[in-house]
Amino acid sequence: MNSTEKLQPAVIIDTSGYAAAGEEIRKEAARLLEQKIVDAVVGYQAGRRTGSSQPVVITDPAQAEKLVFSPTCVNNLSLYLTKAKKEIRAKGKLAVVAKGCDLRALAGLMGESQLKREELVIIGVVCAGVHAAGVASGEPLTDATIAKKCRECSVHIPEGADLIVGKLPELPNLSPTEKELLDKLDAMTPAGRWSYWKEQFTRCIRCLACRQVCPFCYCEQCLCDRGRPQAVDTSPRPAGNMGWHIVRAMHLAGRCVGCAECERVCPMDIPLNLLNRKMAQELKGLYGHEAGLTPTEKGPLTSYDEKDDQSFIK
Repeated sequence: MNSTEKLQPAVIIDTSGYAAAGEEIRKEAARLLEQKIVDAVVGYQAGRRTGSSQPVVITDPAQAEKLVFSPTCVNNLSLYLTKAKKEIRAKGKLAVVAKGCDLRALAGLMGESQLKREELVIIGVVCAGVHAAGVASGEPLTDATIAKKCRECSVHIPEGADLIVGKLPELPNLSPTEKELLDKLDAMTPAGRWSYWKEQFTRCIRCLACRQVCPFCYCEQCLCDRGRPQAVDTSPRPAGNMGWHIVRAMHLAGRCVGCAECERVCPMDIPLNLLNRKMAQELKGLYGHEAGLTPTEKGPLTSYDEKDDQSFIK
């Protein structure tokens, strides 16, 4: 950097209201449990590292004091309401703390008959953004530390929740990083895009963390785990990796709500949300469909109408 150049100061995002939102969450959780409206509350508690947080399930009103909300509350808690977490569903009627992106996942799960709205209490929390993966605990929320998905979020306020806590601060105009990356990919030739994704997927070690954290990967037996017949090579080799990620992207097309949990947990930093965003972009262009905005019974790739465009058939 030229010695005459000056570093631009970080754009700090106001999260002073997060602590007050946490207090409201604690009060509501205690009330719901005391009045036996719900049997358990899924929320966030302080993590093992100072300044961090992690998911928690509480069943006693006294445990409500554990609940917190901060920019470190990155997990999409809708995962804990799926068949993948049967032990939590077995506790009875649940309440869940939900950011706007989490609420979109809940809407998608309702549309797929995985949840019933009347059996769920949603404590919506206004969210200006959360930390990106790898940000140190205690860091302020800035243009440098905010998650990429939050730069272009359209659901800061979780409309449709049973209760909404917190207030939305004035938000800075942040560069939409993922949109810029999508534009660059769109400008490439098909061969260039194939080469890009082939290079990304080569790093995959098939740990399946992306599947385990996704609220829409709730199948009790994944197609890709089957050995006879084997749908996808399970070893971390280029062909199997490409098959795994393409199959998963197609399964999520029209369903993914962009929570980016898959990308957050990937130990190899593969831009998985970028792939899912591209699929979502295509579905919106072709069908005007955007996942998770309202509970719907069927997405565009799981429904058929005789008037559907069939021009793609050669």
